Amino acid sequence: MVTKVIPLFDERSSAPLPRPPAAYAAPSGTLLDTRGRAMRDLRISVTDRCNFRCVYCMPKEVFDNDYQFLPHTDLLTFEEITRVARIAKDHGVEKLRLTGGEPLLRKNIERLIAMLARLDLDLTLTTNGSALAQKAQSLFDAGLQRVTVSLDSLDDATFRAMNDVDFPVQKVLDAIAAAAAVGLKPIKVNAVVKRGTNDHDIVNMARHFKGSGHILRFIEYMDVGASNGWRMDDVIPSAEVIARIHAEFPLEAIDPNYPGEVAERWRYADGSGEIGVISSVTQAFCSTCTRARLSTEGKLYTCLFATQGHDLRRLIRGGAGDDAIGAAMAGIWSQRGDRYSEIRTAQTPGIKKIEMSYIGG
Repeated sequence: MVTKVIPLFDERSSAPLPRPPAAYAAPSGTLLDTRGRAMRDLRISVTDRCNFRCVYCMPKEVFDNDYQFLPHTDLLTFEEITRVARIAKDHGVEKLRLTGGEPLLRKNIERLIAMLARLDLDLTLTTNGSALAQKAQSLFDAGLQRVTVSLDSLDDATFRAMNDVDFPVQKVLDAIAAAAAVGLKPIKVNAVVKRGTNDHDIVNMARHFKGSGHILRFIEYMDVGASNGWRMDDVIPSAEVIARIHAEFPLEAIDPNYPGEVAERWRYADGSGEIGVISSVTQAFCSTCTRARLSTEGKLYTCLFATQGHDLRRLIRGGAGDDAIGAAMAGIWSQRGDRYSEIRTAQTPGIKKIEMSYIGG
């Protein structure tokens, strides 16, 4: 059965987007894009606000005191977010990740987690850790299964400089310990590596988390958005990260946990845990990407490096039924052909892309 597509609208105008081909999926069932990639993961941004000003994400010179964040009335309500997630589950989504901005800044986030937990999906959250110690127990009690914590250096001066709000590294380490103590584990610790900024701490971070039960992952510095002054010269290739750690602590490559996992996994030869590297710049994984992203005010994006989204909130608040929203989602995904990291050149970073603080990392 072919389902009629409800016209969507470009975020910058009221012009309808092109219709999908006639053979896209019905309102329920697994969706495939133009490259045969299924939609398995939905990343949900619950706020565009953050209390850090990380230099690679929300630099102060752009996100200053005059920056206009979205008014609360523009944000999807918890009920609207849960509705989209439920429809996405009908389309084959298996994993939900709450992001931001900093998701723990969203008031009563535990209530949303409890609502999403009822969908019986893999439910995780990415945080900078600033409020995690205080909220760990309530997040776990609400149904959150795991957390990923952003931590770019163990060197306090470096970490304070990178978050640019003078936040101490020890508070994040305390938050990681608190989260593990209540059962939010295994914890993944993500470090964005920028040459000349924090790459001196790579081996030290590996040493610290080795044997801890936590999974440290190093992320190549990416040209997300248009505000972080990205240059290829600032990228430390994942191969170099692995070589530095391997010289100190021998590593062995291991298989991914599931098809489409973005992190390349390595374990310590002595059996004391694993690390991962995410190589969006030097080893593109577009061909297996299964992620869709829902922005805080209800636009669906099919790539981290997207230039525009598709307005689901217009449908939701316009009274559309679940079938219509599901058909719209199917139409969007069926047209997806994104492969930015495969075609990245010296020119592509100049494209006006959506900011990571808005869409989630």
